[in-house]
Amino acid sequence: MPITVGRDSSKTRKTLKVGSESISYYSIPAAEAAGLGDFSKLPAALKVVLENMLRFEDGKTVSVDDIKAFSEWAVQGGKNPREIAYRPARVLMQDFTGVPAVVDLAAMRDGIMGLGGDPEKINPLNPVDLVIDHSVMIDEFGNPRAFQMNVDREYERNIERYTFLKWGQSAFNNFRVVPPGTGICHQVNLEYLSQTVWTDVDQNGENVAYPDTLVGTDSHTTMVNGLAVLGWGVGGIEAEAAMLGQPISMLIPEVVGFELTGDMSEGTTGTDLVLKVVEMLRAKGVVGKFVEFYGEGLDRLPLADRATIANMAPEYGATCGFFPVDNETLRYLRTSGRDEGRIALVEAYAKENGFWRGDDYAPIYTDTLHLNMGTIVPAISGPKRPQDYVALDQAKTAFQKEMEETFKRPMGKEVAVAGEDYTMESGKVVIASITSCTNTSNPYVMIGAGLVARKAAALGLGRKPWVKTSLAPGSQVVSAYLEAADLQKDLDAIGFNLVGYGCTTCIGNSGPIQKELSEAIAEGDLVATSVLSGNRNFEGRISPDVRANYLASPPLVVAYALAGTMDINLASDPIAQDKDGNDVYLKDIWPTTQEIAELVEKTVTREAFQSKYADVFKGDEKWQSVETTDSLTYDWPTTSTYVQNPPYFQGMSKEAGTISNVTDAKVLAILGDMVTTDHISPAGSFKDTTPAGKYLVDRQVPVREFNSYGSRRGNHEVMMRGTFANIRIKNEMLDGVEGGYTKGPDGKQAAIFDAAMAYQEAGTPLVIFAGEQYGAGSSRDWAAKGTALLGVKAVVAESFERIHRSNLVGMGVIPFEFTGGDNRTSLGLKGDETVTITGLDGDLKPLSNVPATIKYADGSSKEIQLKCRIDTEVEIEYIENGGVLHYVLRNLAKS
Repeated sequence: MPITVGRDSSKTRKTLKVGSESISYYSIPAAEAAGLGDFSKLPAALKVVLENMLRFEDGKTVSVDDIKAFSEWAVQGGKNPREIAYRPARVLMQDFTGVPAVVDLAAMRDGIMGLGGDPEKINPLNPVDLVIDHSVMIDEFGNPRAFQMNVDREYERNIERYTFLKWGQSAFNNFRVVPPGTGICHQVNLEYLSQTVWTDVDQNGENVAYPDTLVGTDSHTTMVNGLAVLGWGVGGIEAEAAMLGQPISMLIPEVVGFELTGDMSEGTTGTDLVLKVVEMLRAKGVVGKFVEFYGEGLDRLPLADRATIANMAPEYGATCGFFPVDNETLRYLRTSGRDEGRIALVEAYAKENGFWRGDDYAPIYTDTLHLNMGTIVPAISGPKRPQDYVALDQAKTAFQKEMEETFKRPMGKEVAVAGEDYTMESGKVVIASITSCTNTSNPYVMIGAGLVARKAAALGLGRKPWVKTSLAPGSQVVSAYLEAADLQKDLDAIGFNLVGYGCTTCIGNSGPIQKELSEAIAEGDLVATSVLSGNRNFEGRISPDVRANYLASPPLVVAYALAGTMDINLASDPIAQDKDGNDVYLKDIWPTTQEIAELVEKTVTREAFQSKYADVFKGDEKWQSVETTDSLTYDWPTTSTYVQNPPYFQGMSKEAGTISNVTDAKVLAILGDMVTTDHISPAGSFKDTTPAGKYLVDRQVPVREFNSYGSRRGNHEVMMRGTFANIRIKNEMLDGVEGGYTKGPDGKQAAIFDAAMAYQEAGTPLVIFAGEQYGAGSSRDWAAKGTALLGVKAVVAESFERIHRSNLVGMGVIPFEFTGGDNRTSLGLKGDETVTITGLDGDLKPLSNVPATIKYADGSSKEIQLKCRIDTEVEIEYIENGGVLHYVLRNLAKS
């Protein structure tokens, strides 16, 4: 399907000669020559957005004034928050978020037929790749059968979902599925799908080159910014709108420059660097901003480390963390098997259009930070947030402090483990997992982990018996170079056998730990710990048995598995004894930088990438044997507990409505600071006593087949019941109660779902109150969808994270922020108040302040001002329509 660009402007559309080939492109220097402004000092990340404006300028959606605004951004010192319409080149999905997105597309086909429209109009206009990576669960570990047994269980659990996705692949144009067992979407994107400079044929039949850009339904889509591909995470609903041709409405962002200088010290890793970067940027405050990395330190920073830093942009709160094109970009493209013609185009285009980071690269930034990489030390992060940085030599002291101040439990309490000759106590590591796109994409840390395993195995060391170990690479290329380096056998020897290719522990698919261990933890009310090479360690995410979760580099994950406890100074204490009874220290098994570099150079080859990605869409025999129907609309199976037709578009009118005031709403929950989308819509396992569990039990689904919330995202009935159901969420309306509970209309404690349904039956609207950074974490559209389906009309917080705010608007829920120093504490909110928010039903402008009245239980009331976080004009239209998909559907039906 040809791309559609704006006016064929002779002023900015030029021809680029690359070798013997010629290709059209939109020239930023030509735009300057045409008098549209001075763009020479723009950061490369912002030039990508500017090129998008040049290419799609049509005088309507994108105007000449939008282009000139980028020049004004530079003049005004890196600030000009003008609303623009941005069109990414493609969309990336994973299966947890992709299944509900495809469910929505299928439902939209039904919906447009109900409005008298053509279902063929519901088709992605931009290329969409969905990588199945979130479903493999670690049931089996620590033995050679683990991989195949976990794959078999994955298909048993998820065949309904896979059948549905395979139907979608044939039913929708421009939609490809990368089958299970291939890798993690962000790593597949980095290693194969991304091109840095994209090419396509336009409506005039001409070949056009332009920057590779994307949005993804996973927050860690940002990883590919390490390859100079501008991308970030959005909710599924926003991604669906982008697929269907709807531009993404955004403000021209501020760009914070992060200067890197110096050299990494011996014994440190890219993970140690990114954990420090996360801490610094969280302290700086970069929510809603681009971060661009620059400085002479980039000359010595491998692309794998850049991707690690870019991956964790959601953890430091930025929209993205971008690295401009330079020689290292070209080296990686070549090593990872990209076509030589494409590599030549990337270099020529980047230099011609001002995207190249050369010695003279010195753009204007809104603000800057600086880090000398020579100051980086080994580190971990935890126990609850990625930004909770802890230097390795302080980790033991920090954990003991957390026990006293956060968990309020004594150290040293021992509980017997049935049938075992060891005891369980707080601090013991029960999960050690090398997992996640963040680190398994980086051969330096993966080879490093293998060398730690080799040296440990040679000394006779192994994992402690209470540690569940796992290795889940982000792509098959990782296995190829571990095998080529002869390191997989060493990892196997200490328990890090291959368990699957996917997100596993990082997304909460760690699988059960030993039953007797779980019982001992519960009996002693102990604080068990996990160590993972991932990017997320939020409460209740990794395992229901684990309260303290730590992020670490893969080599440190191996070391902690050998030590078996967080109650150790890994930097100086002996971690184990060798076969002769001698103390072994971390320095004894830690590889040198040179050892790692030599093995990476020898084993990470262009041929390995080309071989493993040769048939990336084909899949194994299991995938090929999945049978599906060939039909334009989906025949929703009534008995399915995985895929159901959602209610969003049923009975929808042809015309949009108006925004209504929120009148006499009751409070569903009062939540604290840093409530994440994991708290709002958990991804992991759930019990039969929960509303979601009871729903499945009523439908004769055995507990063993519950799978996870993440895998059930195609069924709104399960997901509604799972909203605000994280086992660690704390509703301040209740004293000392964890889990998804509130007070119902009768004032008694009830499950949030049950209370919400009772309020809905009575026709009572609901509000949520919260603290700072509400909705941090994953780009989880179900955190907004579930909120809307529970009947919540408004969420009032001190501040919002970018993606969740957008998702709430996309589902017709209005976000508000406190003003004037008010918050839930200063207002004395208890949850028995009635809330009315007015000023919404008139001529509402973006970012307006509106009045709200809080009536207290004693009859008194207080009026406050709230900032309405509908940020742009088009978002007002989304709310009027009941959500962004309703807006798109009505427009498609009319056309």
